[in-house]
Amino acid sequence: MTGAVLRDVTLRDGLQLTGKTLPVERKVEVVRTLLALGVPALEIGSMARPDLVPPMANTMELVAALTPEELSRCWVWVATPRHVEKAAAAGVRNFQYCFSVSDAHNRANIGRDTEQSVAAMPDAVRLARDAGGSIQLCLATSFTCPFDGPVDPERVLAIAADPRTEGAEDIVLADTLGQAHPSQVSALVTAVRERTPPRRVVFHGHDTWGMGVANTLAAVAAGAAMVDGSLGGLGGCPFAPGASGNTSSEDILFATRPAWFTPATLATLVGLTGGLLADLGEPNRSRTTEGALSKAEAFEWVVSHPKP
Repeated sequence: MTGAVLRDVTLRDGLQLTGKTLPVERKVEVVRTLLALGVPALEIGSMARPDLVPPMANTMELVAALTPEELSRCWVWVATPRHVEKAAAAGVRNFQYCFSVSDAHNRANIGRDTEQSVAAMPDAVRLARDAGGSIQLCLATSFTCPFDGPVDPERVLAIAADPRTEGAEDIVLADTLGQAHPSQVSALVTAVRERTPPRRVVFHGHDTWGMGVANTLAAVAAGAAMVDGSLGGLGGCPFAPGASGNTSSEDILFATRPAWFTPATLATLVGLTGGLLADLGEPNRSRTTEGALSKAEAFEWVVSHPKP
């Protein structure tokens, strides 16, 4: 993947809409399989209230089960300084401090106006740094809001340039509803890179309108250094009506072909995804997986079928 790496978000954004909590042992298996295959980074859970997002209830148990080296490649979603403090005490070192560009979605998602989240960010940055960690500024609804409609790019840029957010090493631009199109994504990534403090740009896309891979490629071409995806296109935001699955990790990898991604890697991912989605009772939305399970056996990326 020229100039960008994949972060698989199956265990956070992927799971949170399912309503089911995977056992910690199963989550550990997913983490270790993905890291062993070569996936550079993972998002493994969140500090969201377990009564509101039950699949995240055992995130801290998962953190406790992983080694410091494994955790160095894993991110946890946080929304308040207190979240950072609690996660850091458990061993988390990579924090994704997330809030919405639109007030309406921020109130629905984390119960406060956007300005309140911005105002609290310096404390979150300080706590992350005190723990020797890294913190991202994650901007949900960077393109559209399920309640207010289109989001003004200038509002995104104003938050990205606000001195109170400067402590973030990365900025995540999230197409929470999957309603953006490639020229929009390219324009916003470019504007953020040119008009706000230097930091790594991350693109988080959804495939609701079939633009997930196209938007991801547009983000990479515009300079995004990390892109998010989930196994089988699992996921969505429980507080954003109309949000469906994330862009499929398999589809992103098949389109971008990082050096570590091989037909054997894909075969392992297909098996991992199939078992996980079967456990969750969720459909597989990955077109790459569909192709890999086809009968076009002369193509090296097709998973080998057992002979009768």
